[in-house]
Amino acid sequence: MKSAGVTQLNTFNNNWYKPGKSFAVQSLWYITNSVLLKSGIPGSAWRRILLKLYGAKIGKDVVLKPRINIKYPWKLEVGDYSWIGEQVWIDNLDQVVIGNNCCISQGAFLLCGNHNYKSAAFDLTIAPITLEDGVWIGAKSVVVPGVVCKDHSILTVGSIATKNLESYGIYSGNPAEKIRERTIEG
Repeated sequence: MKSAGVTQLNTFNNNWYKPGKSFAVQSLWYITNSVLLKSGIPGSAWRRILLKLYGAKIGKDVVLKPRINIKYPWKLEVGDYSWIGEQVWIDNLDQVVIGNNCCISQGAFLLCGNHNYKSAAFDLTIAPITLEDGVWIGAKSVVVPGVVCKDHSILTVGSIATKNLESYGIYSGNPAEKIRERTIEG
């Protein structure tokens, strides 16, 4: 068997990564996110205002449920009439774009960062996530870095999207595979 080398976490260095805001703004956001956004206090309107104050682009009548967690609001864009359910975690080390009329159900996880397992230093890797119009991400599902969920695709409960989802496709499993076409009546 070929020698595989060893992981050397002491050589990890992500100094190249720039979140896009000063340390002071990041710190203030972490506190605000922990105390307010992740709280059980009901109401979407005040959450929309709060996210916009920190640079998020939030569309008309977006529903933001309690206990959501957003890493960097300045790297978030949400279209009109979309819903973000309770305990959704948007770990947006890179840009996350959510289209119009999308639903991200309870406990879903949008993950823009990962590590290069082939690198001894376990380098950080990042890539954006895009959910086009009408996408539904099921409860407890995960979308990994670089994935585009095309319009009206569905990722079913507990599934993991490791590749792009086709328009109107319904995907299930780990890794998620297309199981059928979505039809929308009326």
